[in-house]
Amino acid sequence: MKWLKILYVQVLIGIVLGVLLGLFYPETGTKMQPLAAIFIKAIKMLIAPIIFCTVVAGIASMGDLKRVGRVGWKALVYFEVLTTLALIIGLLVANIAQPGAGMPTEATAKETAKITEFAEKAHDTSTTTFVMNLVPKTFVGAFTDESVLPALFLAILVAVAMCQMQERGQIVLELLHAVGEVFFKLVAMITKEAPIAAFGAMAYTVGSEGPGTLVKLAKVLG
Repeated sequence: MKWLKILYVQVLIGIVLGVLLGLFYPETGTKMQPLAAIFIKAIKMLIAPIIFCTVVAGIASMGDLKRVGRVGWKALVYFEVLTTLALIIGLLVANIAQPGAGMPTEATAKETAKITEFAEKAHDTSTTTFVMNLVPKTFVGAFTDESVLPALFLAILVAVAMCQMQERGQIVLELLHAVGEVFFKLVAMITKEAPIAAFGAMAYTVGSEGPGTLVKLAKVLG
């Protein structure tokens, strides 16, 4: 894990350099946003394939569907309990500490259009729509959808099918293990560029919002 400690130090250096650039050369700092945006997009493109490979490999490795069912119910209860706890903590912190208060809230025309789009989607969402959206339109579509739920749904179906295939399913399972390793290797490669992304994000934030935003960001982090 030595490389991880080195990465932490590099990220801190990137943040400091980004802050300095934003303070002394704000116009240049605002041009650094693509560095952070590209990093985030690169990470997001790997989420669905990693979930698919991990879930399929995990379920198919058990072999017995009854055992999968028992583990699944325990996982569901565990998820629901901790999610409820997380929501309670989030509501308390949001209403008492009010993190983000004082941060600039002006949205650009593009951001306003995006907010409106999200609001319309949320308004139109129902239980039926939610269930319908779980099923991807195509196999590949499960990995291109903005939500990871279609990829998760597809992964469960594939895993159940592999369990029913028994020994023949092991061939596919070994392949998925190998493919999963490739995706995790890609994550490691992209993560090593985190210092550049941190530099770009801080340079843009400080350059566009001014030095006062550092105090507000510190409060949010706290």
